[in-house]
Amino acid sequence: MCALLAVAAVPSQAATRDVGLAATPLVHTRAGAVRGTAGAGYRTFDGIPYAAPPVGSLRWTPPHPVPPWRGVRDATRPASPCPQPAGEVPGGSTTEDCLYLNVTAPDTTRPHHPEPVVVWVHGGGFTSGTGSSYDAHRLATRGDVVVVTLNYRLGALGFLAHSGLPGSGTFGLADQQAALRWVRANIGAFGGDRHNVTLAGESAGGFSVCAQLASPGATGLFDRAIIESGPCTGREDRPFAPSAVSLKQADVAGQTLVKATGCGTGRHVMACMRRVSTSRLLAVQDASQQPAYGTGLLPRDPRTALARGAFHHVPVLIGSNHDEGNGWAAAIIQAGVRVTPANWVETVADFIPDPATAPAVARTYPVTETDGGPVLGAVIGDSNYTCPTVQAGTLLAAHAPVWRYEFADEHAPPLSPAPTPFPLGAPHASELTYLFDLGGRPRTMTPAQHRLADTMIAYWSGFARTGNPNTPDTPQWPTVSAQRLAPDDTGPTDITTAHHCTLWNRLP
Repeated sequence: MCALLAVAAVPSQAATRDVGLAATPLVHTRAGAVRGTAGAGYRTFDGIPYAAPPVGSLRWTPPHPVPPWRGVRDATRPASPCPQPAGEVPGGSTTEDCLYLNVTAPDTTRPHHPEPVVVWVHGGGFTSGTGSSYDAHRLATRGDVVVVTLNYRLGALGFLAHSGLPGSGTFGLADQQAALRWVRANIGAFGGDRHNVTLAGESAGGFSVCAQLASPGATGLFDRAIIESGPCTGREDRPFAPSAVSLKQADVAGQTLVKATGCGTGRHVMACMRRVSTSRLLAVQDASQQPAYGTGLLPRDPRTALARGAFHHVPVLIGSNHDEGNGWAAAIIQAGVRVTPANWVETVADFIPDPATAPAVARTYPVTETDGGPVLGAVIGDSNYTCPTVQAGTLLAAHAPVWRYEFADEHAPPLSPAPTPFPLGAPHASELTYLFDLGGRPRTMTPAQHRLADTMIAYWSGFARTGNPNTPDTPQWPTVSAQRLAPDDTGPTDITTAHHCTLWNRLP
């Protein structure tokens, strides 16, 4: 479920540049003034609080309003990531005072001529990640949009469920809604159009967008949605993709966590839990975290909401990557699993919900002596991401305009320098480097890849501006089929046939 994104949570290049105060921009929010950093054609404001620190008695409560401050607040450095183990954020974090966001705006924005707003929700399996890892200056300046990246509570601190606890299982999603309310109230001061907000995210961030589409509490908080590799129809029995769980299941997991902390025998369980150290919570929490449905914030599982048309009917841009599963398959191979023609049926049975269907899957995805890893990757990617994304697009399109894509650069820059047992192609999260400088560091790309990045930014920002990704300078993107995004090969593609979605749609 993780985004397979090992990038440093470091300030963007603009935020670390040594500039004098006279050169830095000043903006007045409703809570107080903030001073940011001037870049080359853009302005950044990092570490702006959008809610009160969820510490002490506010741990495991819905987000509270941010207290106002006097004077000018420094907004030249990102705030700490929300608590998480070491991994996607080097060294991890134990700082619960983490409900902050970052704003990147092109210099051309003015309050009297506002630009569209993109609010970005990071991925990381609901256990890791931070908004400051996504340097958005290219998206902002080339797309003429104001970009907001945010932190939200993760892991047990974001999704604990316990009987009688208001907000159970959805604190992280409530944080996202608080950030969206901040945007509606404040983004005009940064030159953003409060009436034209696109909520976007990848992996767990993409699934968060699905959840907000299905949440009554998000009514009126955004006008369009972008879902990257976060299929709204994800299921808990397909563990490689993000999903939601019932409140009953979340309560069981919460009871297990409470017992692990030693708070299960006292009369005042939550008072005890609020005294447990952050490092202890991180040590005992489950590695897998999901939002809970059957709650006030998320009444239905997003896949049920989509099937019933019970979601906010806003335009949606949705897609996945051609080789979503290859990163997981590579890790499985490196862990010592061998995939051969002789053991393929037995092996594939371990990675699909119903082992009885393994022979049918093995026939559709035959393995030779040399391609076991990539074929396993295709099974993981098609069943967990590509085909559920196709299904989600179909359900969404019954009620709202939908634009579908497949990112398919088979030589996408790797997200990690670590060697892999086979080429990964376009794996999970590989499209991100075409929209952001991850960790503030641009990736090495060929001229054709740079052109693709420019095209994708034009599509994404065009969609944010009008609800239609087509612009006069980009290849035509039809509504009747998915758009293939690859260097010098952008055009319609048949995802359903290429990824055997007919098979996956009929299997349990």
